[in-house]
Amino acid sequence: MVSADRLLAFAAASLLVIVIPGPSVLFIVGRSLAHGRRTALATAWGNGIGSYLLVVVVALGLGSLVERSATVFTAVKLAGAAYLVFLGVQAFRHRERLRMGAAEPVARPARGDLRAVLDGVVVGVTNPKGVVFFAAVLPQFVEHSAGALPAQMLVLGLVPIGIGLVTDTVWGLTASAARGWFARSDRRLSLVGGTGGCAMITLGVSVALTGRAD
Repeated sequence: MVSADRLLAFAAASLLVIVIPGPSVLFIVGRSLAHGRRTALATAWGNGIGSYLLVVVVALGLGSLVERSATVFTAVKLAGAAYLVFLGVQAFRHRERLRMGAAEPVARPARGDLRAVLDGVVVGVTNPKGVVFFAAVLPQFVEHSAGALPAQMLVLGLVPIGIGLVTDTVWGLTASAARGWFARSDRRLSLVGGTGGCAMITLGVSVALTGRAD
């Protein structure tokens, strides 16, 4: 369905975009610093799911609308930015709880993991970087002569999702390792929670102020 050379070319293009940290990476790092490795990994999976939802939207023909319409793009962007700010404020407000959480077992309630996944989904599906990439770049790598264009897009979309999941996991684990050093001090751990919250707030504001490439 999709030729090997197309897959390799799209993988190269995806890697070039993904290695540049964007909203999703910074969000995962912030969650890792504020809540630890488990939450970071759950968030990374959620972000992958949210990003693939963008692929599905593009494959169904709605991606071009988002790319062409400044109003739709702005609405998606502001929704994501507002959610990032909200999560950042929550993390900053509850930063003192990290000191109590450090003494608790690693296991957490399933609902907490599900919430982290859902947070990642929201950020992934409203990520302006992802919206532009999948709406403007993905369609350029399909083979029109082969037909089944939506199916081709769905297959191609798995490539950046896989790459992103690996790199996001690395980012999350790296940030979590740094958090472990801070966890030896209650004051340091509280500082990490506040820093992670401020990072998400700053990220949300920067996303809101970022315009389209055109």
